Amino acid sequence: MGSVEKKQSVFGEKVSVMEGDSVTLNTNVSELREEDDILWHFGTDNSPLAEISREKQIFSIYDDVPDGRFRGRLKLDHQTGSLTITNITYEHAGIYKLEIIGVKWSSKTFSVSVYARLPVPNITSVCSSSSSGSSHCSLLCLVDNVSHATLSWYKGNSLLSSISVSDLSISLSLPLEVGYQDKNTYSCLINNPISNQTTHLDITQLCHTCSGKAVLILTFIY
Repeated sequence: MGSVEKKQSVFGEKVSVMEGDSVTLNTNVSELREEDDILWHFGTDNSPLAEISREKQIFSIYDDVPDGRFRGRLKLDHQTGSLTITNITYEHAGIYKLEIIGVKWSSKTFSVSVYARLPVPNITSVCSSSSSGSSHCSLLCLVDNVSHATLSWYKGNSLLSSISVSDLSISLSLPLEVGYQDKNTYSCLINNPISNQTTHLDITQLCHTCSGKAVLILTFIY
């Protein structure tokens, strides 16, 4: 399941939503008055998205502007004026502006960020022996095609290492080397501001075949 996170700031309301989910931008009005007009705009050029004028009986959605990216995705609550964007994609990230024009004029800004659904991390292991004869288990945690995310190794609840990616959609990998007799519990986690995925493993299960020969083992995902 997806999630939506909303935070207030001096620049308006920051909204984080998962790609493919729906998000509602609320007017925080329980019911519009007869003299109230509602205007919704998107982007730096203030492209009109929706309009309500109860006095004139206007309840309009302009989902073909600015370039058709909102077509079939907008819902307007006629009672409150709140705007819902369904099946949201990266194209719908940006600034939304609400104007309420009535006895008093008020406005509100929403900054919407859209994040991809995260894959479950995949972990592989290779066993090797050092010149001293001791065996080690080299782990590699890997995720494909992620952006705005952080990949981390944990031992129990303690963070061991992490690597992050911002705008680019790339593959991330993070190595970890442990002794094959290590009995601690390890996990690899991928997270962004609104969601996370974790693969847990037990070194005694993953590296129990380490005896100096190189082997490749896929972990079980719990």
